[in-house]
Amino acid sequence: MKQSSIIDTQHFGFLLIEGFSILPFASAIEALRSANRHSGEDLYSWTLLSPEGGLVTASSGVACRSDMPVRACDKLDAVIVCGGVDAHVFDNRQTLAWLRLLARQGAKMGAVSLGSYILARAGLLNGVRCTIHWENLAGFQEDYPQLNVTEELFEIDANRFTCSGGTAALDMMMSMIAKDHGRELATKIAENYIHERIRDQHDHQRMNLRTRLNISHPKLLNVIEMMQQNLEDPLPRSKLAAMSGLSTRQLERLFRKYL
Repeated sequence: MKQSSIIDTQHFGFLLIEGFSILPFASAIEALRSANRHSGEDLYSWTLLSPEGGLVTASSGVACRSDMPVRACDKLDAVIVCGGVDAHVFDNRQTLAWLRLLARQGAKMGAVSLGSYILARAGLLNGVRCTIHWENLAGFQEDYPQLNVTEELFEIDANRFTCSGGTAALDMMMSMIAKDHGRELATKIAENYIHERIRDQHDHQRMNLRTRLNISHPKLLNVIEMMQQNLEDPLPRSKLAAMSGLSTRQLERLFRKYL
């Protein structure tokens, strides 16, 4: 679907933090590239940024060369913070100040994977819904109790957008592209990447228990779910059994049989 030439190109800045996760970064940038290809227009452009410029190494060990340091870039339509395993301890004051400056200028602020930690540290997630990878959800909520943190696949709230990581970045970007330029274009992107559907924000981050554990016994699944919900204060076997309508011995047999 060819877009009108009067549409202004949106310029994204991808802020690469040392140890960033490469899959969500690639998913996000590829969505923009594919939007340009399938529309026949330069709907999006992008610049790779880093705190100091030069090479930035992903968590996989792959090195990516940034186009410039943050101090050399003072105007963008949107910023996507690409964080990784150490994002929770990132405290580069110049970079945090730069993010706040861009936000004051009206740039949309986004994050993939653990980049949400950096936006939170910069004070840029206050008053909006946000999310993060399921492995880091509890710690993130504990570190930033004032934030409205959800378990959603991704969140787009006002001019903030965050996602859980991995291929969720592709779904988030396609949702934004659909809003900007129509569902037809977003569908072409999904098909190009053999993505059977565009997941919405309410899709689960994790597989359901039945699929993940390859178990179909309803009472055993119910027990495992209760155990997951009470990790900090584990329930005794007798209580788990009683709540599931089983004897303790029956529960133990189920665990031995299926797990």
